[in-house]
Amino acid sequence: MPKVVEQLYSRPPLERMMQIHQRIQSGRYPNCNQLARVLEVSSRTIKRDIDFMRCRLDLPIEYDSRRYGYYYSKEVRQFPGVRITESELFALLVAHKAIANYRGTPFEQPLETAFRKLTAQLSPDSEYTFHNLEQALSFRPLGPETTDLELFQCLHRAIREKRVLEFSYRNLGAGQSKKRLVEPYHVACVENRWYLFGFDRKRKAMRTFALSRMHRAALTKLRFRRSNAFNADEYLRGSFGVFKGEADFEVVIEFDRWAADLLRGRRWHPSQEVIEFPNGGLRMRFRLNNIEEIEAWVLRWGAHAMVIRPQALADRVRATAEAVAKLYESKPQP
Repeated sequence: MPKVVEQLYSRPPLERMMQIHQRIQSGRYPNCNQLARVLEVSSRTIKRDIDFMRCRLDLPIEYDSRRYGYYYSKEVRQFPGVRITESELFALLVAHKAIANYRGTPFEQPLETAFRKLTAQLSPDSEYTFHNLEQALSFRPLGPETTDLELFQCLHRAIREKRVLEFSYRNLGAGQSKKRLVEPYHVACVENRWYLFGFDRKRKAMRTFALSRMHRAALTKLRFRRSNAFNADEYLRGSFGVFKGEADFEVVIEFDRWAADLLRGRRWHPSQEVIEFPNGGLRMRFRLNNIEEIEAWVLRWGAHAMVIRPQALADRVRATAEAVAKLYESKPQP
C-alpha cells in the first residue's frame, strides 16, 4: 500500500497496537503479513509496532519459527495503560465536564465516543485518580438552553452542503415571526445559548439568529458559495456578546470594592483594560461596536457599577433604573 494512502486510511497507532495485542493474546500466532492485510498497513509498519510494543511497552512478545507467528511468553492480562500527569488528568476532566454544553446536539455522541476512547487507555492508577478528581469538580451553567436536535441536524447539513436555509424567525420581543432565507455560515454557543451566523439574502447582510426563536427550518435546493473572509472570532471582535453594531464606543465603567472582588481575574472581552484603585475598586475599559448588551451587563451589578463613558450608555442605564424604580413604586403592597 502506498505510504500516503496508508496514512490516510490506516488506524491510529495506539488502536492498531491494541488490535495486534488482541490477536496475539488470542493464541492465533499472527505474523507480520497477516496483520498487515487485516489492519491495511504495510508489513514494515507492523514490524515497527511490534518492536515498540516489545521495547517500550515491555510486552513479552516472542516469535515462534515453527508456527510462523508471534505469541506472548508470559501471561498478559491487559494492554498497558497510558500514564499521564495529574495536570493532564485535570485537563481531561475539564474537557469531559464541558461536554455538558453540547447535550442534545449532533456533537454530543462524537464527543462522548472520543472521550471514552481517551480514558480507555488510562493506566489503572491514572483511572483511579481521574475518578477521584471527578468527584471534586463540576460545571453548573446558569440557565442552559434546551436544544432542538432536529434543528441542529438541519443546520449542520446546511452548513456542510452549503445549502440555503429557509425558516420562520421571531425577533427579540416581537409578536410575529417572519420568513427568512439565509446562507448559514457558523453555529456558536454564547453564554449557554446557541446562535446561527448567516447571510440574510433579503437584507443582503450578515445576521445573527437565536436558535430558540427559529421555527420550521428547511433546506432549499439553492446553493451558495461561502465567503472565505468570514471568521466568527473576527466577526464578533467588537461585540460584548453576539450583537454586532457598526459604531465605535470607548466604554469605561468603575466598580466598587465588592464588585471588583467578583470581576478581578476574569476576561470579559479581548479589548479589556483594567486599572486598580487604592480603595480596592477598579476601572474597566472596553472597545465595542454597540452598547446594547453591555447595558444589561452593567445593570447586573446594580449600585456597585457606574458608567463613566460614553454618555449614551450612562443615559440608557439611568433610564432603565428609573423605569424599574417606577415599576416597584406603582406595585400594590400585598
